[in-house]
Amino acid sequence: MTTSASPETVWKLLVDAASWPLWSKVDSLDTTRSVGLNPGGDGVGVVRAFRTGRVVSGERLTEKVERRLLAYEDAFNSSIHNYHARIELKPTASSGTVIHWYGKYETSWLLRWIMPRYLQKFMQGMVEGLARYAEECMPAE
Repeated sequence: MTTSASPETVWKLLVDAASWPLWSKVDSLDTTRSVGLNPGGDGVGVVRAFRTGRVVSGERLTEKVERRLLAYEDAFNSSIHNYHARIELKPTASSGTVIHWYGKYETSWLLRWIMPRYLQKFMQGMVEGLARYAEECMPAE
């Protein structure tokens, strides 16, 4: 997905877990189950817990390259395990950003039929929300 927002704008939203409920499909940041949150931007090792409906899932940041890459793995999740995701940002020639968000996971044989379609739709909504909100946060010219 491509947004007209700069990599800096997109990056600030990604590393600030408190902003995720503003632009994503998660309902809230669960600060009681998160570990090591930093309002200035979360770093490698931080566990961020997000509530979506009644489900709380946690992600541990595993890699961070300023304005280019944020990677995470599941810290706790009741439906999936061995989850690894990467969010890659690439600047465009017009000062925008290409956002590539993808991951791999395992799940039970029962959920194997439901989870791929659900997660694809969920993650598409995440990246679209990020792109749209980042554009709204752009400074006026």
